[in-house]
Amino acid sequence: MPDRRLEEQIYPLLSPRLREVVTRAPTRVLSSLEEIRLRQGKALQIYYASQDAYLDERGGLQKDAARSVIVHEEDIRQTLHLVTRSSLYALEEELRRGYITVTGGHRIGITGRAVLSKEGQVRTLKEIAAFNIRIAREIIGAANRLKEFVIDPTTSRVFNTLLISPPQCGKTTLLRDLARQISNGTLHANMKGMKVGIVDERSELAGCVHGVPQHDVGSRTDVLDACPKAEGMLMMIRSMSPQLLITDEIGRMEDCEAILEAVHAGVHVITTAHGFGLQEVRKRPAIRELFQAGAFSRYIVLSRRSGPGTIEAVYDGQGGRIHVREAVPS
Repeated sequence: MPDRRLEEQIYPLLSPRLREVVTRAPTRVLSSLEEIRLRQGKALQIYYASQDAYLDERGGLQKDAARSVIVHEEDIRQTLHLVTRSSLYALEEELRRGYITVTGGHRIGITGRAVLSKEGQVRTLKEIAAFNIRIAREIIGAANRLKEFVIDPTTSRVFNTLLISPPQCGKTTLLRDLARQISNGTLHANMKGMKVGIVDERSELAGCVHGVPQHDVGSRTDVLDACPKAEGMLMMIRSMSPQLLITDEIGRMEDCEAILEAVHAGVHVITTAHGFGLQEVRKRPAIRELFQAGAFSRYIVLSRRSGPGTIEAVYDGQGGRIHVREAVPS
């Protein structure tokens, strides 16, 4: 069965030549498509179901780049025209960040030559040479596996929680569904819906376009898009009175300070950090301070060992392990 979201939101962004190639790929591949990578002068590459492959003229999968379709300069030019709708100037801020979020919440990473300001900061990109089209997929119910760890069974209150995982292990998908279910009051039988504030610095959680979330993040959820996390959390507390703050990929000291201020104000926090385990991330100054302050009651370590969102281990606020992934029988 054709994926309507790909047909309506992704394929129209590709140059006609590459669009024809990608749409010929096997249905099983397209149904699990994660990324389409265009690099000028290089083979057309895709990532799907935790695998990568190149595509030949017929949409067939190839491991040898030499047997695959090569992305031409004209493909890059046409794709840029379609992605930006011929208005590079209007998207200058997005280009400065290196990505554009499009309808459907999909994020398109862009590389080229950086243009710097007098202060030495990136002002925009020009001479675009590559795209990484990341397909955003909502998985309704993905957070069900977390409910016994993020909800206190006796009080139905939300634990302040840090999700820890390497990139592309499903933490953003889980975080998005946590926001939706907690906002709607459906994560636990005894809980009511909560006011949720999402600070979406990278426009990944809600996938806002013109400020409007493209993903379902819940009926009681407010989103602050493309705003630095620390500043955004404080803005949310002052202006929107959230009961729960959700943000992604903390790591700076200012993030730590904002989280502590939220916790001291009685606001619950669920957030994430890149890493492979609690002991590793605890060595970072900001997270070490949060750990020592007892900011989090739960640390959940994720992997993709048994697919994205695999729960490897769960720790309490003191670092005591309360759950470990069960070994799969051989």
